[in-house]
Amino acid sequence: MRGAVARTLPARIQARLHRTYAIEEAPPVDAFIVEAEGSARETVRVREGEGELEVEVALPRSVLLSPRPTLDELCQVVEGVSHFLYLAERARRELPVTQLELEIQAEVDKYVVLVLGGVLSGEAGFDASRSRAMRARLFEDVVFVHAEGTERGERYRVANDVAARVAHGIERSIVRSGRGEGARDFLRRFYSAGQREKLELSRKG
Repeated sequence: MRGAVARTLPARIQARLHRTYAIEEAPPVDAFIVEAEGSARETVRVREGEGELEVEVALPRSVLLSPRPTLDELCQVVEGVSHFLYLAERARRELPVTQLELEIQAEVDKYVVLVLGGVLSGEAGFDASRSRAMRARLFEDVVFVHAEGTERGERYRVANDVAARVAHGIERSIVRSGRGEGARDFLRRFYSAGQREKLELSRKG
C-alpha cells in the first residue's frame, strides 16, 4: 500500500504476542524504547509514582540498527518487548508481578516468537526438527552470567528450566495432535497465571 510504513522489529514482536495471548492492546512499545548505555544488554527500567507506572525498554545500539539481527540480538528484543507487555497487562488487570514471573514469561516468549510463528494462527506448519534444535539453543546450550546460588543466578536458572519444560510440552502436544489449538489454549492460560500457577503448569506439561 502506498505510503505505508514498515513496522519495526519490536512492533512486529508485540503484535505477534498480542495475537498469541489474545490480550488487550498495550501502548506501542516503540514509544518506550531507548538506547542502552555503552555495551549494556537489554534492560527494562520501571518506576512507580502517584498511581502511574513508567517503563523504559533499553536496547543496545547494535540491536536497534541491525537489519539482520543475530539470534542473541533477536532474543534481547523479544525479552524487552515481553517484559514491557507483561508489565502493561498486569498493571491493566491491577495484579502484582514478580521478577521471576517476568523472566519465565520472557523465556517462553522467545520460543513462541522464534518457533511457533504462524503455527498457532494456522498460517504455517509445525517443524518438529526445528523446534527441537531451537529448544536446545534457547534452553540447553546456555551460559549464565550470574553465579549459581546468587539471587539473580537462581532466578534465571529457574526461568530457563520452567520455559524449557513448557516448550517441550507444547512441542509434544502439537506433534501428537497435529494442530496448535491445544498449545495455544495452554499458552493463554499460562500467560494469565501468576508465579505459583506458572510453576505448577510447567510441571504438568
